[in-house]
Amino acid sequence: MSVKTFLRVSGVIFLLVAVVHLLRLVFKWEVILAGWPAPVWLSAVAFLIAAALAYEGFRLGKN
Repeated sequence: MSVKTFLRVSGVIFLLVAVVHLLRLVFKWEVILAGWPAPVWLSAVAFLIAAALAYEGFRLGKN
């Protein structure tokens, strides 16, 4: 696998993760991890991180 392909694939994966976190924010889905209710603001932070990583993957994979 070339570096370009790896970056594009990782960009797609991080984009999917960002979309799921955005959907959780929009629809206010409840997530419970090992009995701990994850706060919605945690998805906001995760969305920003995943979206930034997706952007970087696509940007670097374009060259």
